[in-house]
Amino acid sequence: MSTKHPKGLYLLFVTEMWERFSYYGMRAIFTLYLIQALLFNKDLASNIYGSYTGFVYLTPLIGGYIADRYWGNRRSIFVGGVMMSIGQFLLFLSATFFREQSLAISFLIAGLTMLILGNGFFKPNISSMVGQLYKEEQTGMKDSAFTIFYMGINIGAFFSPLICGTLGDTGKPEDFRWGFLAACIGMIIGTMILRIFQNKYLVTPERLPIGMKPESKKEVNETKEEKKTDIKRILFFIVGEIALFAIFMLLGSDIIGAGIFSACISVPIFIITDKSLTKSERKHIWVIYIIAFFVIFFWAAFEQAGASLIYFAEEQTNRNIFGWMMPTSYFQSFNAIFIVIMAPMFSKLWFWLKLKNWEPSSPMKQAFGLRHGLISNYKSEDNHKG
Repeated sequence: MSTKHPKGLYLLFVTEMWERFSYYGMRAIFTLYLIQALLFNKDLASNIYGSYTGFVYLTPLIGGYIADRYWGNRRSIFVGGVMMSIGQFLLFLSATFFREQSLAISFLIAGLTMLILGNGFFKPNISSMVGQLYKEEQTGMKDSAFTIFYMGINIGAFFSPLICGTLGDTGKPEDFRWGFLAACIGMIIGTMILRIFQNKYLVTPERLPIGMKPESKKEVNETKEEKKTDIKRILFFIVGEIALFAIFMLLGSDIIGAGIFSACISVPIFIITDKSLTKSERKHIWVIYIIAFFVIFFWAAFEQAGASLIYFAEEQTNRNIFGWMMPTSYFQSFNAIFIVIMAPMFSKLWFWLKLKNWEPSSPMKQAFGLRHGLISNYKSEDNHKG
């Protein structure tokens, strides 16, 4: 069996690298823009950032479902890439007209909306295509591929705060627009690279194209009774979403929070109750749900990097290095560079363990990582208190 990765992996690597360049570059300067240019207080800036990231992690459920049921991965990724490019450009316009606050806020809301929706179509579908490049029995190769793919994510995450931060985080509020424009250009590059080379490289080991529009048996064989069931299911989903939204509002959540919390319950239920799912597909979805629940705690802590840790770096960190004042946004690159350094080592480790029949399952690997992260965080807090 070949130990070489297909060229399609490196196409997805480069595409995702540019998309993450766009995302993390924007994130590195976003709350700084809200505070320094739009003159929001830290509480409001944090709420906006938190609502944005909440929806960013929610919409892949919807985007992945639409891709699997109707569009396919390729079309979903392209639509998502275009939407995110527009979203970053709208943030550029917001920062360009920051002195006219009402206009700037309008562009800001429109830009964040496009980024949220675009991410929902882009993010889950490009990741799922990595696994489709390999045969079912190539488990070790798949895990190695995802490690390499993740390294691409972090290369983009490393360079973007440096570039977008250099252009936007200058101490002059009018310069934030250049950081957002750089993020926009990165998103356009990633989307176009995939669009140009996808037909050549995104194929299975048997040279069959992947990510195409799924064959819909329902379009051919769906009876009137099945159509009625689908309509009832959609109506039930809408009623359930409204009821949950109302409950969360009564419990004291704001509108955005109630929307996120209610959708986190209703959307997974809507997906898992799809009658077209096979028993195997439904079983895999339940596994994803269980893993996703525990991973929530990691990402909730990780995304503090875009808000509270930005404030800490800005206000309580000595950034003076031999007379040069390091921009606050540069701190966003530290996490990524360590991952880039370690990713090739782990990629080789998984393959070696596979040959020895010692390789742990993917959920077990995540459990080890989550456990280590929680222990490290606990020790860090304990030392800080001490």
